[in-house]
Amino acid sequence: MLVFFSRSLVTVAVLLLSVVILYSAESGTSAPVAKVIPLAASGENYVSVLGGPPESVNMRSGLVLLSPGKSVGKHSTGQNEELLIFLEGAGEMTFKNGSKLPVKGNSALYCPPETEHNVTNTGSGLLRYVYVVSKAR
Repeated sequence: MLVFFSRSLVTVAVLLLSVVILYSAESGTSAPVAKVIPLAASGENYVSVLGGPPESVNMRSGLVLLSPGKSVGKHSTGQNEELLIFLEGAGEMTFKNGSKLPVKGNSALYCPPETEHNVTNTGSGLLRYVYVVSKAR
């Protein structure tokens, strides 16, 4: 009787462990870890900083470099909110309704969900900024 109980207990434990392992693998529950991410662009106009899970819980971000007169193109934040942190240069954020906000190095700009916008370099030097996007709802 004791042998049967021990085998049953081992069987149940193995089944439970298998379910936990399968659930963890399918749900992608690996936790993000702290890290330092260099912001070196090495001649590129865009460099991903965080790509979302599993690098972060829900956040995506990137480094953008715009030459004078260049823009990133119209796009929408969708169901996300976005923070742009301008490191150097001068430019403007243009919105769907035609309104504009000037931006420059050492400033930040917040875009709420469902905001169509474009960033253009209006200065004479490089416009360099980091964007951070996260689900709002």
